[in-house]
Amino acid sequence: MEENAVKYTYVVVGGGIAGVTCTEHLHILDPNADILLVTATYLIKSVTNVLPLTKTLDSFDVEERLPDDLMNQCPNVTVVRDTVARLDAKNKKIITSSGKIFAYQKLCLCTGAKPDVIAETNPHVLWIRDTESVCQFQARIADAKRITIIGNGGIATEMVYEITGVEILWVIRDKHMTATFIDPGAAEFFRPELSKQKKIGVAPLKRRKYTVDKVKGKSTVLGGALGPDWHENLELKGDNNHRVSLEVEVEVARILEPKDVKRMGKGITKLNNEEGEWPVYIELTNGKVYGSNFIVSATGVTPNTSNLLAGNNFAIASDGGLLVNDRLETTELDVYAAGDVCTPNWELSKHWFQMRLWTQARQMGSYAAKCMWASLSREEIYMDFCFELFCHATKFFGKKVILLGLFNGQGLDGKYEVLLRYAEGFEYIKCVMVDGRMQGALMIGETDLEETFENLILNQMDLSQFGEELLNPDIDIEDYFD
Repeated sequence: MEENAVKYTYVVVGGGIAGVTCTEHLHILDPNADILLVTATYLIKSVTNVLPLTKTLDSFDVEERLPDDLMNQCPNVTVVRDTVARLDAKNKKIITSSGKIFAYQKLCLCTGAKPDVIAETNPHVLWIRDTESVCQFQARIADAKRITIIGNGGIATEMVYEITGVEILWVIRDKHMTATFIDPGAAEFFRPELSKQKKIGVAPLKRRKYTVDKVKGKSTVLGGALGPDWHENLELKGDNNHRVSLEVEVEVARILEPKDVKRMGKGITKLNNEEGEWPVYIELTNGKVYGSNFIVSATGVTPNTSNLLAGNNFAIASDGGLLVNDRLETTELDVYAAGDVCTPNWELSKHWFQMRLWTQARQMGSYAAKCMWASLSREEIYMDFCFELFCHATKFFGKKVILLGLFNGQGLDGKYEVLLRYAEGFEYIKCVMVDGRMQGALMIGETDLEETFENLILNQMDLSQFGEELLNPDIDIEDYFD
């Protein structure tokens, strides 16, 4: 087995944002090293059009690229399309599903996460995680009149906004929509958007797009997680009128076939003057039964550690992730992890915490490359500044959303005050304050306050003297705190 192993300085597993970012940065740091990227899919994810917003926050696009593009850009990188069948951490080798053996000096696992699907084998249940799943969804929605979306995170929220010409039943277990990211006040700010018809326009493509020949049968291999603009230029349209109905503080009790509904004599909850039979039904914990053409499960993810654990001694977090230290090292020698597959196991900064988002996947991929290179070259590096402050930029209902620090008072046990500035349909600004010092902020709309608020959170300036005037729209606080 040993003589058949192809040796590389660095091996990265995963063609998503974390894995490709790690590979690109290894090329920059160590251009003479042999680098291998193992990806399960035909296309890889690459970050493009990076626009710095603050010291710690960038906005960016995610482009799907052919592996050949990465190899042309980085001559010391080899990309192999395969999956890892087994990791032999003791002997520093990976064995792929096709029987290839690769030896490494440093290995970075960027295998991402897999969707936590409510009923994975049910043909009426879809999920959105990678490019293939989006294509399947796009094909199914073309003839749909009503769909049910289960979940309350970013993907669910974006789908509710992006989908047109179809009736949507949105089922969430929280008291308000998009609770993963926003508070009840911000949810009320967005609520009018549920009844609006999205303006459809054909924008010019700002980056290259690739397609690949369809593979026969449904793939069981997960691709890299979608980027921040996964829905751009997709036709997500059904053949019915657009309407969103929201069911809050409930969960799915069970999924029913039409024959089950008839046999049980269940009464159907109607959203309009609907007639006829639906392909699938859900019974909620409040007793209501709804029918739809299909169900979208957007209920979160779990770290994808498939084929990595057997025979190895990884420490695993309670959420299933590979525990990593402040150098992103796992408990196996020379094995690192970045992105959704890992869980931090160091003393976190007061204003940073993990959320499995593309922003952190990119940051961790870059930092992992630095740590691997520094270990081999015996260079001293310091922890990346991005781990000082949680930050995320996205869009909900077409509006810019910036999250900084403890934006929902995470870890403060309710012992904080909130400053609000609200202009209906225009902006929503929330500052989380403790003893006159800003701990987090949520900004919706074109506020241009993210850099100022980032500085105020990081330097912990006492703002008590300003009180509610801190958010007075007649005061230019950007200049004041410049």
